[in-house]
Amino acid sequence: MPGTSEERFTPALVETLREGYGLGNLRQDALAGMTVAIVALPLSMAIAIAAGGTPAMGLYTAIIGGFVISALGGSRYQIGGPAGAFIVLVAATIAQHGVGGMIVATMMAGVIMGAIGLLRLGSYIKFIPYPVTVGFSAGIAVIIFSSQIKDLLGLTLTEPEPAHILEKLPVLWESLPSANMVTIALAFTTVALIIGLKRFAPRLPNLLIAVVTTTVAAALLGLNTPTIESTFGAVPAGLPMPSLPHVDAALLIAVLPNAIAFALLGAIEALLSAVVADGMTGHRHNSNMELVAQGVANIAVGLFGGMVATGTIARTATNVRAGGHGPVAGMLHAVFILLFIVLAAPLVGFVPLASLAGVLAVVAWNMIERDAIVSLLRSSRADAAVLLVTLGLTVFRDLTEAIVVGVALGAVLFIHRMSKAAEVVEQRTLEPEDADDAPRPLDPEIVIYRIRGAFFFGATASVGAVLDRISDKYRGLLVDLSDVTLIDSTAAHLIEQLVHKAEKRGVDVMLTGTTHDLRVQLFAQGLKPPKVAYESSIPLGLSKMRHRLDQRQGAEAEQT
Repeated sequence: MPGTSEERFTPALVETLREGYGLGNLRQDALAGMTVAIVALPLSMAIAIAAGGTPAMGLYTAIIGGFVISALGGSRYQIGGPAGAFIVLVAATIAQHGVGGMIVATMMAGVIMGAIGLLRLGSYIKFIPYPVTVGFSAGIAVIIFSSQIKDLLGLTLTEPEPAHILEKLPVLWESLPSANMVTIALAFTTVALIIGLKRFAPRLPNLLIAVVTTTVAAALLGLNTPTIESTFGAVPAGLPMPSLPHVDAALLIAVLPNAIAFALLGAIEALLSAVVADGMTGHRHNSNMELVAQGVANIAVGLFGGMVATGTIARTATNVRAGGHGPVAGMLHAVFILLFIVLAAPLVGFVPLASLAGVLAVVAWNMIERDAIVSLLRSSRADAAVLLVTLGLTVFRDLTEAIVVGVALGAVLFIHRMSKAAEVVEQRTLEPEDADDAPRPLDPEIVIYRIRGAFFFGATASVGAVLDRISDKYRGLLVDLSDVTLIDSTAAHLIEQLVHKAEKRGVDVMLTGTTHDLRVQLFAQGLKPPKVAYESSIPLGLSKMRHRLDQRQGAEAEQT
């Protein structure tokens, strides 16, 4: 049976209940769940609207996705729901394939994420360079903010708002004369309340208070500004019956790239959120179980007409700070949102779109990790390049392309750094056994080279160039690998080529300082005795090689 939590497919809920769960724990989770629900309620509607959906779509995602992710997930504190990072992808999918196509892509993404988890590939999703995550988060923030300019200013467009930012900005600029001062005032008030409450009353639910305050003000004063009900109609007072969307082979093929993008970003967001929760609490999440839960949640969300659900860092952190004990808090947060729309759905219709735009403007600002960007730009040119390329591609091209190119660029630059760290040096003296003695000169017929660092395909060119310059005057070559941290097949092949060339020149080759793992790889490349000799250290290798050379010299003398 697998032993570690990463290997077992056991939900965190089961592990939490096994530890013992009492009334005090339920009270903790209920309070945390209520706190998170208060934060999630306006955010879920705002994200769905910004993505080209309806407020109900965001609420369904928070309820169904949030409940399933907490019930089945591998993190004790993860809160699932619609995420701001998906606004761009969901909006593009709806524009290309309609709401039905987006729902199919969501369910396909669920299947992909579940498969990644079941194949135990969750740990590999974490291998995303930090500059890439910072870059695409900042890029998404720019796109989210640009998508809210229309509602922040109350603009009336003469044509449909373009999705691409370079096409969008000229259209918004031409529409500036139609700006609505009432809408601007509501949006500004929302932002000011959110920032002010966070600074002077951080324990209060600033998002909900800001939205409620501006909604009440707009209703009482009869302000002429678009609201949820005037734009989208009444919010349903409950969940719809689950149903399968229309699916055919052509649609599945058409939305597959969108589904892959959903799955990739959803997995990254969920595991990043789980890691944040781990750092805040000291508990360790199960990546594979978390991805399985994300997969099931997105299939379920699709049946109820929602959008992509994933782990959300801000709501997860809120859950931890509110004292949540375990996954029950996330499940109750979904229940509280459901109770709200059952009991108060008509009130949601009065919320001005400017208020929700103000919420998303603050969310976008908070998504930009300003200190991290400054640090990465100062740290190295390589990190700065990965950051800027990812940011630029996210804003001006495509999020999936940005992640793929960013990871690839980061990997290439890392390989370049690692190749520079590998070195090969000629050892000209032999260290004495007694520290008080002077170094001893080496045998003039034997040359010693020491390879240090990671000896892999990226370093073979530089190492090979040095080894190829070995003088013909030597009859013995000793290569020490005691400082090699790893070796791959390309490096092993280089050593095999070196041995082959040495054989033609009549030079004996010996490898010293090899570990068991290194010898396994070298043996697989054909570097076995007697083709090449092995010894544990340089002194023993020199002694053995001198003996072999003397034997060979004696045999050659007898023949002559």
